Amino acid sequence: MEAGELAVRLGKIVKSNSHCDYIVEVDDEKSHDSPPKPDDYGFGSFVKLESKGRHWAVGLIYNSQLFNPMFLNMGPRLSSEPDPIFSPDLIYETRTLLGTVLIGTFVKQNGESYGIHGIPRVVVPVNTVVYRMTQDEIYRFHLNQEQRPQFCYYSHLLKCGGMFAAQLTQQVLTELIDSNLFSGADQRALSILCKELSWKTTMGAMR
Repeated sequence: MEAGELAVRLGKIVKSNSHCDYIVEVDDEKSHDSPPKPDDYGFGSFVKLESKGRHWAVGLIYNSQLFNPMFLNMGPRLSSEPDPIFSPDLIYETRTLLGTVLIGTFVKQNGESYGIHGIPRVVVPVNTVVYRMTQDEIYRFHLNQEQRPQFCYYSHLLKCGGMFAAQLTQQVLTELIDSNLFSGADQRALSILCKELSWKTTMGAMR
């Protein structure tokens, strides 16, 4: 992790599709002074949901959607340029929405941080702020209470990661392997999972 790295604010929760599937509206120039850059909320980014000092959940970005109400607007158009004096200002309400699957929670206890993997029990409120996690937070999330490496959301991610679940899971596995967080038998197990998933994805595409 780079020194001084901070979690980047991405936006806020606007709705949910299920108990572990939430939609994030990305901040723009009109809603926040420092909106995130596109590279901050890429596919497979780890995020945390927090508000007013409370941590709610950890999630992964599994999908994105551009919302443009002007698209296919077939209403009447002016035959000439409008008069700038009498023309009202138009605000184009375009939005970037992110699908986020919740995969656990982040715990800080007695000076130690660790993750609890699985579906969070609480319902995350609307307008909860969403941040991209730092590399150190991602590392800590993959440690259990005994500070041992863990990866316990594999099957959950394959079931709830949307139409790109296999690709998302494989990307997460690859990044965890490259991070060298795991070693020995744990690292070999991750490599086997990644190769098996890659094989299944390839064979599924050939059918």
